[in-house]
Amino acid sequence: MRISMVSEHASPLAALGGVDAGGQNVHVAELSLALARRGHDVTVYTRRDDAALPDRVRTHPRLEVVHVTAGPARSVPKDMLLPYMSELAEGIVEDWGEDAPDIVHGHFWMSGIAALDAARQSRSAGRPVQVVQTFHALGTVKRRHQGGDDTSPSERLMLEAMVGRSADRIVATCSDEVFELKAMGVPGSRVSIAPCGVDLELFSPQGPVEERGRAHRIVSVGRLVPRKGMDLVIRAMADLSARGRDDVELVIVGGSGNSASLEEDPEAQRLTALADALGVGDRVVLRGQVSRAEMPAVLRSADAVVCAPWYEPFGIVPLEAMACGVPVIAAAVGGLVDTVVHGKTGLHVPPQDPAAIAAAVDDVVSDPGWAGELGANGYRRVKARYSWSRIAADTEKAYQTALGAAAPAQPATARRSAARRLESTGGRAL
Repeated sequence: MRISMVSEHASPLAALGGVDAGGQNVHVAELSLALARRGHDVTVYTRRDDAALPDRVRTHPRLEVVHVTAGPARSVPKDMLLPYMSELAEGIVEDWGEDAPDIVHGHFWMSGIAALDAARQSRSAGRPVQVVQTFHALGTVKRRHQGGDDTSPSERLMLEAMVGRSADRIVATCSDEVFELKAMGVPGSRVSIAPCGVDLELFSPQGPVEERGRAHRIVSVGRLVPRKGMDLVIRAMADLSARGRDDVELVIVGGSGNSASLEEDPEAQRLTALADALGVGDRVVLRGQVSRAEMPAVLRSADAVVCAPWYEPFGIVPLEAMACGVPVIAAAVGGLVDTVVHGKTGLHVPPQDPAAIAAAVDDVVSDPGWAGELGANGYRRVKARYSWSRIAADTEKAYQTALGAAAPAQPATARRSAARRLESTGGRAL
């Protein structure tokens, strides 16, 4: 298959840790590479956010990243990119030329708008292409949890629903998302599930382990934004102290992407002040951003990795922790309900409940044998279910379903072959 990925703000080449650079970048990069390794020709289209970027970057014999000029060639917050989606679509169609792909796969709702627009233009020119969409996050869920703090464009909910109802196939990342999509009017019969994956070569139980500062350590990883719930884990530390557990340290990894250093970061300052006010400042370490190469050693150093977001469309951190053989304590929200199996690979806790987090941490650190069993189960689970090769195979099936439902039910490659056969016989059907 020839596959076009559209990821308007999340380039697979971007450095992680910025305000708009995170899980989606990893997903697009790893999924595209895994599909290329399966023999597909993949092109990723992303918005040029730096004038110095090359037009094209080939990262694998079958994988190329194309920077499309759409709006100013500089960094723009993703919530301000909607006006440039028509330019992005035009750039994609121009790059396709006379040879449209079989599939165009939009990542995030605005990429879906560009993908649908590009497909419409291609179909108008007699070159059909099927549109597949992965949202990564839904505006309805974001608005529900953030309310007035949601910075999404006012048109998001309407346009997101339009994308969901117009795409030929939706690839959801978790079962919870399927219910949300149905509420938006997307028929369940047009939805496949293909979760995020994890790099099992980078993240594994074997390898260096970072030294701890205390007898026990818990780790939380994510951007320093309120919805990630880092303050809930700090409050859990105070609860642990009240239980007589002063031998646990919390390491928080991540930055907001808005400031050059934690000292200048408002959210980091808020978390530090909270830890000091609760009397646990000496046991809470804000590490800032850590490179992906260093992350496995940090995760392996933990008795447990705690993920306590208000909501989470999927969440790659729990997979990375389980791949390192570490139990996960996760809020029972979104994709975390699917990835973490309660009592088998970690523990679920109610959302926004510091006391429940503290109790779960206490249980895990008090029983090293059980913790080791949880970690081993987690590794087996990600190895069996969440390798990128498995995710690519699941996504490939969704593509085949979309192509099979097309009318006519021939993928673009078959139509091109048929056209060439007709030309070779002077236009006479064989």
